[in-house]
Amino acid sequence: MSPKSIPARPATQDEMVERIMRAVVERRLPPGTKLIEERLAGIFGVNRARIRAVLTCLAHEGIVTLHANRGAFVSVPTEQQAREVFEVRRLLEPAIVQTLAARAERTLVSRLNGHLQKEADALAHADQRALIRLTGQFHLLLAELAGNALMLRLLREMETLTSLIIYLYESPDLPACRGNDHVAIVAAITQGDGARAARLMLAHLAEVEAGLDMRGQAPAGFDLAEALGA
Repeated sequence: MSPKSIPARPATQDEMVERIMRAVVERRLPPGTKLIEERLAGIFGVNRARIRAVLTCLAHEGIVTLHANRGAFVSVPTEQQAREVFEVRRLLEPAIVQTLAARAERTLVSRLNGHLQKEADALAHADQRALIRLTGQFHLLLAELAGNALMLRLLREMETLTSLIIYLYESPDLPACRGNDHVAIVAAITQGDGARAARLMLAHLAEVEAGLDMRGQAPAGFDLAEALGA
């Protein structure tokens, strides 16, 4: 490993979990990737015992699958699991936007519009990685603003699993979320129209799910250190 790739200080467990999850969300870490403890320990500047704790944490959230005598792998969602993820999202997210529409305060609307502007800027600059990250973060921002910590935790897990599903079953060069959908959802929230916001969210999720090709395969060839931002 080159000196530049060695962290200035050992990463904390939260930082390691966050970096791996972000690499999944941004579709830099393919499903099925073997997460070798020794390699990760070198990337993060920690010992293997701490890496095992991180992998156990990610396995608990379904992001990593642990196989006895084989090691840890980025999870590979099946078609059935993919359908189940979208089923859960269809239950959660319409309720979230209805909650927001019922109390569309100025600060709330300002934060949503600020995020939409970031998406528009990323699109204008053809920054695909930023756009992928931001379109996923939009859904998490909705949950955060709704003020329900449990919903936010569940949706964060669903969003990361959705990223694995999209990586596996849809071209990683295409954002899962269409920006115009987000604009329309925010407009309905701003107008206090919870029913319309919920319908738009359901249509949006249906569009994303319909774009999946369950015959798809994850792209091959990548550098683990680069994927994790080392």
